[in-house]
Amino acid sequence: MEYLKDHLPLGDQAQRLLDRGLIADKEELIRRLAAVSYYRLSGYLFPLREPGSDNFQEGSELLVVWARYCFDRRLRVLLLDAIERVEVAVRTHLVYHFSRVHGPFGHTHEGNLPRLKIREYIEWREALIEETQRSKEAFKDHFFKKYGDCHQNLPIWMVSELMSMGSMLTFYKGVEKSVQDQVAAHFGMPDEQLLGWLRALYGARNICAHHARMWNRILGYAPGLPQKNKHPEWHLKNEKGKNLIVGNRAGMILFVCHQFLKLISPTSQWQQRVNELFAEYPEIPIREMGLPADWQQHPLWTP
Repeated sequence: MEYLKDHLPLGDQAQRLLDRGLIADKEELIRRLAAVSYYRLSGYLFPLREPGSDNFQEGSELLVVWARYCFDRRLRVLLLDAIERVEVAVRTHLVYHFSRVHGPFGHTHEGNLPRLKIREYIEWREALIEETQRSKEAFKDHFFKKYGDCHQNLPIWMVSELMSMGSMLTFYKGVEKSVQDQVAAHFGMPDEQLLGWLRALYGARNICAHHARMWNRILGYAPGLPQKNKHPEWHLKNEKGKNLIVGNRAGMILFVCHQFLKLISPTSQWQQRVNELFAEYPEIPIREMGLPADWQQHPLWTP
């Protein structure tokens, strides 16, 4: 099917939303559309539409839509803050344990990442080389100026500072299990759980970094839950027998970040800032985040 939609002036965009039942001052609506675009705002408008129709439910107000948009933007900032700390902490321990076994240039030998296929290793190394070539970091220039006559690669603790989170995930996935176990043990979990949590955070990070809608999104990868016999608090059920915290929603990402930060940065005010955000926007339908109404009283969230 050919795409036939054409450019629509801002005033016409606003009028289309008003004609479909959105309650708003037209001039204010035009200002909002000029700031965030019709298509972007439509992601927050969609839950207010009548089933099977382009029209909005009775009483749908721009004020409600804009509050959800602002909440979502600030939620993404908080998640990026937490995920950055997790990424740096995991990378630090991964590099520490790997280099202790394989030395500063162990990453240049595919045999030291035995859990990767050859193609995976080659792509990972090529990405690191490309990142190194693009980098303007002073430490890179200093290293090659001083040691470039003998070394074509940065040591692992330097090149790791140039890794993307995806590259760090591949690194963790590829090292031998003994190194994985040592890293995961620091965070109090098995290596499979740590990898699953990191994958979930990586997906959430990409959504947030690209400024995409997060608060009511169904995530593509849900973090696995710890073993029930050791951590029953992760398996609490509601009256319908389902987990209180839905695994593939933003609420679960909040809980995972909180668990990491309790270890990484126990004096962090991150949890308080999350609570303050929710207090500022009490009208946000948290069920769409996979959270129960009393989620802040959950034993995993309470001090």
